[in-house]
Amino acid sequence: MSRISKNPVSVPAGVEYSQVDSVVSIKGPFGVLHQKIVDGVAVSFDNDNLNVSVTGNSKHSHAMSGTIRSLLSNMVLGVNKGFEKKLILVGVGYRAQVNDNLLVLSLGFSHVIDYKIPEGIQIKLSTPTEIVVSGIDKQRVGQVASEIRAYRKPEPYKGKGVRYSDEVIILKEAKKK
Repeated sequence: MSRISKNPVSVPAGVEYSQVDSVVSIKGPFGVLHQKIVDGVAVSFDNDNLNVSVTGNSKHSHAMSGTIRSLLSNMVLGVNKGFEKKLILVGVGYRAQVNDNLLVLSLGFSHVIDYKIPEGIQIKLSTPTEIVVSGIDKQRVGQVASEIRAYRKPEPYKGKGVRYSDEVIILKEAKKK
């Protein structure tokens, strides 16, 4: 049984909660997010706290109560502060540019890679080799960062490629003669 769902999600000032049928909407200074609530799970709002409870008696309902609570917590954080992931390009000639709604990556291939930036995601470059992906939806920010990283994953011998800023690459020893 999930014990995570028993912890309430505190809703700070400036964040509004509304529920229509089985869809929860959370609105804050950065935008609005929606989440569909599955059958067997109920969400209530009282004293600036969101409480998730189980209405069914199945294993699935208990498991989903913790998942829904985590999703709601991430929604409240996202509309209030936002999420960001940093990527670093490591390699000679590896660089990035942002043109309108396009991220142009030069990653050592014979061609440049054009990545269309999804709606609701902002990409900023602090340097040509450092990409900051930000937005209000934690899942989408992580997905976009993962898609960019997948173009050239860090290789284990020299560490060249696209890596997360906090990622540690363990380098292999070169072949000996």
